[in-house]
Amino acid sequence: MVRQITQRELRNDTPSIMRAVEEGDSFVLTRNGTPVADIVPHSQKPTFVPFGELIELLGDLPPEDPERFFADVDRAADPDPHRGPGEPER
Repeated sequence: MVRQITQRELRNDTPSIMRAVEEGDSFVLTRNGTPVADIVPHSQKPTFVPFGELIELLGDLPPEDPERFFADVDRAADPDPHRGPGEPER
């Protein structure tokens, strides 16, 4: 359960709130009864996938057809199906 704390509680009891967050607790910080921020444990997102792991993940995929691949890229870049090749955007 997320606990609401006031700005004053945060100021006066920062060390115990920080310990609670380190242990996985979350808080909603309020000012004059209005929620202004969530205080939640930090989640480290991976910034990259090591090459070896990427090869393992993609190793079972069938080879890509280059024409189909570039057609998909073109569709993603220009989703207007009525626009012909070389026509300017509308």
